[in-house]
Amino acid sequence: MDSFLEFFWFIFVFYLFVAYLRVLFAIITDLFRDHQMSGWLKALWLLFLFLIPFLSALIYLIVRNQGMTERSAAAFGQIKQAQDTHIREVSGKSPAQQIADAKALLDSGAITPQEFETLKSTALT
Repeated sequence: MDSFLEFFWFIFVFYLFVAYLRVLFAIITDLFRDHQMSGWLKALWLLFLFLIPFLSALIYLIVRNQGMTERSAAAFGQIKQAQDTHIREVSGKSPAQQIADAKALLDSGAITPQEFETLKSTALT
């Protein structure tokens, strides 16, 4: 029974340590994301985060929560916009657009009906 409690205690402490590291990395990321804060103030926050870790992390989360949320949402928005742009660039045209373009070429006489059928079958596969 004693070894089970030691194991449970180890898991619990390990979980708290990983949770603290997650919070610490989120705070440090937010510090460097904030362009309105001076470098000296950022250095002071980092110093306190390493000297008095739990108290300064708690104070940071209480005092700067709203700004942290806004900066995180803005960063997420920028990443999402970049991903959407990239997806639109690499996806090319949809099969319906390819068939419509081929139909326009057929109607203008630039391609034959056989070439249209070939383009159509290529777009559908």
